[in-house]
Amino acid sequence: MNEESAGRIAVLGAGLIGCYIGGRLAAAGGDVTLIGRERVLGPLRAEGLTVSDLDGAKHHLPPEALTLATDPSALARADLIIVAVKSPATASAAADIAAHARSAVPVLSFQNGVTNPERLRAALPGHPVLAGMVPYNVAEPAPGHFHQGTSGKLMVDDAPAIRPWLALFQAAGLPLSLRSDMAAVLWAKLLINLNNAINALAGVPLAEQLAARDYRRCFALCQSEALRLLARAGIEPAQLGPLPPKRMPFLLSLPNFLFRSLSKRGGTPKIDRHARSSMAEDLAAGRKTEVDYINGAIVDLAASLGAKAPVNARVIELIRAAEDGAAPWPAKALWKELRNAAKAARATPS
Repeated sequence: MNEESAGRIAVLGAGLIGCYIGGRLAAAGGDVTLIGRERVLGPLRAEGLTVSDLDGAKHHLPPEALTLATDPSALARADLIIVAVKSPATASAAADIAAHARSAVPVLSFQNGVTNPERLRAALPGHPVLAGMVPYNVAEPAPGHFHQGTSGKLMVDDAPAIRPWLALFQAAGLPLSLRSDMAAVLWAKLLINLNNAINALAGVPLAEQLAARDYRRCFALCQSEALRLLARAGIEPAQLGPLPPKRMPFLLSLPNFLFRSLSKRGGTPKIDRHARSSMAEDLAAGRKTEVDYINGAIVDLAASLGAKAPVNARVIELIRAAEDGAAPWPAKALWKELRNAAKAARATPS
């Protein structure tokens, strides 16, 4: 296998991320099979697949240019498997790969959370499993149209198994940043993803939510709690932007005029005005969220240290209520709710 003919790719989990990355790779000439549910694939069979980004790139693949499958047996022809399922479906995805994929085929996890690569490695000892990180938001503004709404670069384990695919990702406009510290990268991404739930509870686009100081302070409160626990556990998250993770709560908590000024100097990524978090998209579609694998990872880390994470635990409770139909939270009310959760925990003897 060489870089000019890397082989066939199967995307297991043709949802927002899977269709976007798979669509970009297919538009660049890659042999890509999208494996997913008929509710997603149906519009693609009828109208094709469109991918676009906030910088103006746009590609349309007609139905006849797509290879679509609902049966995981399609994994049998893959030379690279991209796993893009939601975290609760990781065990099922691993079982499908074990049942249908050829041995030693690389598996690349482009999923939220910090545990999925290890879960895949434990279930797939015959496959090289690579951790990946998707830094940006993808939305579906219309059926079959997948839009990248925030900026960032894909990151992947620096391993021999990914090298034959670098040229294709580059040609697709998805250059891979190879990292030797993906565990630290995944923790850093999780710190950013703590805003997913805040955005979902706010019920407004990301740009509007992050323009409101009280929503940002909610995000900062979640991050500060997580950073204290990570420090206690001896985990150093990677720096993915201009500022180290430990400085982000301070930036987020600044008054609006200072936050805007620093953001314009490169302190925050570009955000499409219509972009929402993946958790907000899940709520809008009536799907269960990944909150247990994002905020829940902080709660689990606290438990492993004999500590508590009251802010992130309260966020999980509020997302559960939202999944059951609770109304969005105004910024000031949500800030008060989470601040009170933190205060109550400090007042309760351990």
